[in-house]
Amino acid sequence: MRSSLLNPLFAAAASLPGIGPKTATLLYRLLAKDTGEARVLDLLCHLPYAAIDRRNRPKIVDAPLDTIVTLEVKAIEHRPPGARSKAPYKVLVEDETGDVLLVFFLANHHWIEKSLPLGETRWISGKLELWDGHRQIVHPDRVLDSEGFARMAPVEPVYPSTEGLFQKTLGKAIDAALAKIPALPEWHDRTVLSIPALPTFAEALREVHRPKTPDAIAPEAPARMRLAFDELLASQLALALMRAKIRRSPGRASQGDGHIREKIAAALPFALTPSQKAAMAEIGADLGAPTRMLRILQGDVGSGKTIVALFAMAAVVEAGRQAALMAPTEILARQHHQTLAMFGEAAGLRLALLTGRDTAALRGKTLARLAEGTIDIVIGTHALFQESVVFRDLGLAVVDEQHRFGVHQRLALGDKGVAADILVMTATPIPRTLVLTYFGDMDVSNLREKPAGRERIETRALPVERMSELIARLKRAIADGARAFWVCPLVEESEALDVAAAEERFLHLQEVFGDEVGLVHGKMKSRDKDAAMAAFAQGTTQILVATTVIEVGVDIPQASIMVIEHAERFGLAQLHQLRGRVGRAGAKSSCVLLYRAPLGEAAKARIAIMRETEDGFRIAEEDLCLRGEGEVLGTRQSGLPGFRFADLSAHGPLLTLARDEARKIVEENPRLEGARGEALRLLLNIFERGEAIRLLEAG
Repeated sequence: MRSSLLNPLFAAAASLPGIGPKTATLLYRLLAKDTGEARVLDLLCHLPYAAIDRRNRPKIVDAPLDTIVTLEVKAIEHRPPGARSKAPYKVLVEDETGDVLLVFFLANHHWIEKSLPLGETRWISGKLELWDGHRQIVHPDRVLDSEGFARMAPVEPVYPSTEGLFQKTLGKAIDAALAKIPALPEWHDRTVLSIPALPTFAEALREVHRPKTPDAIAPEAPARMRLAFDELLASQLALALMRAKIRRSPGRASQGDGHIREKIAAALPFALTPSQKAAMAEIGADLGAPTRMLRILQGDVGSGKTIVALFAMAAVVEAGRQAALMAPTEILARQHHQTLAMFGEAAGLRLALLTGRDTAALRGKTLARLAEGTIDIVIGTHALFQESVVFRDLGLAVVDEQHRFGVHQRLALGDKGVAADILVMTATPIPRTLVLTYFGDMDVSNLREKPAGRERIETRALPVERMSELIARLKRAIADGARAFWVCPLVEESEALDVAAAEERFLHLQEVFGDEVGLVHGKMKSRDKDAAMAAFAQGTTQILVATTVIEVGVDIPQASIMVIEHAERFGLAQLHQLRGRVGRAGAKSSCVLLYRAPLGEAAKARIAIMRETEDGFRIAEEDLCLRGEGEVLGTRQSGLPGFRFADLSAHGPLLTLARDEARKIVEENPRLEGARGEALRLLLNIFERGEAIRLLEAG
């Protein structure tokens, strides 16, 4: 239960004074990512990205050009345009030292005449420029009388917004939200806090939203440091509590005798890599321990995570229990089922697939077999979470592509078994700082080598103007039997983004290659997607035009060419994932990064790094530097909580402090009792880590 003290923060933003239905709709569009409605708390967490300094208030003669200035003036002449003219409305204003022309395009004449009456003193704020030898301000930001000037903020925050929502309206809503902050107790132990002179949480919010200087919104400003530290502490405390709960809850040792694993090893057409063997040993030790396993297995594209997971699941089956593997998409779930069946069924494992597409009869049959224990391993999508899915004895839950699922989801699958162990996998290596930030509750195994026989992928960058050359080269390769992916960033043409849509590119390539071209994207029906993938895998089509639906885990070894159109629009990790779809069968493979010039600095850096290295761990670190943690982990689209105040590139040192403090709290006060415990529960709820409190209350 959340404390009633926080009710004002979790109230709908629409309940604030001055917010009508239209503004409420715009706030919902801007702020309500997954919450269902925009709340007061969302407004408070919506930080300004810049600040306009209106403190520069010189006389006209001293006013610097190309800068925001605030001038005290009198209007001396109105120059309205003619009746049918499209010329701007101009007003000449002056002080005792000089004059300035105010220029208004397509303006409301009545408003100008009312706001700037002749001979009256007004305060004008805007960017002063020189045009044709005369000082002018085009569309002043502010035209104020003495009362308005007295209320004007000397430093004005600028917020990310959405179409139709004006800064003034957003600012008023945030003012109303600031007034709702309740009197909160301090959750930090200030006697040991190694960051002196930090404001309180409420003071910090007020300082960031009502800055007295432009520097007050910078990441290193005391208010931002305080808010970032609070957010990091909430995150680390939630992870520490979850880890303590898992460590406290008795596990069940799954000690298999190795007979199934020996059969699988004998069936493998390749030798395991040293890091696969090391990861299997770490997982085996966890499975045999009396505590629950919570481990992340991260490895580069094609490093053999699925085989490691198969050995882990086989160990559990040897011990008489069941295992489940959950994938983020149906394509990937089917592919895992195919791979595991290839090696597992020969060893006597009984596998089943469970997705949202199954017929009622097939689903009923699968569920019955799961419940009675005649299925050893089930592979599926998030359909595995559903209440109707019951296991006879689930011993291990494997979650693939960890960053697509939230903490509560990985626990939900594990909770379908008594003390089930949890192994999560990701093919997007996660930088060390992010492992600590998001997965501090987990042990980590890394797969660093690629399997034997993997060739280096030749990576080239080509401007889009040379596409005809690329198509000519592709023609020769296709004639020699090669297969190629062609990836586009959008499904449909967007007028706002000048990008090639997959459907348009498909039609274009069909004109050249005819029926050799297939198409797959996220808006297609599942059966059509499967048919397109199957045709490409069988060689019926030799070019597959796709969106990033193929990014994770799609395995078609015969494909040796990857074309990524508008490569400048993709993140580094995504480019690396896409490139990893080729180079899988030992054949010489290539990746072409098609880009539209001119490239920005970040896009240039991404393309240079792609050409330089295939090391996913290095690419992950570089991606973090270029983009920041929210984008690297895909928190905008996933169940992971993206940070609103903390910026790891600026607040990295605070992460270590927060982690140490969280561990200390859990050691000294594991149930968060007493006055400080109650305050820390408020902190967890404010930063939406209530999951951790529910874990506490569940014992």
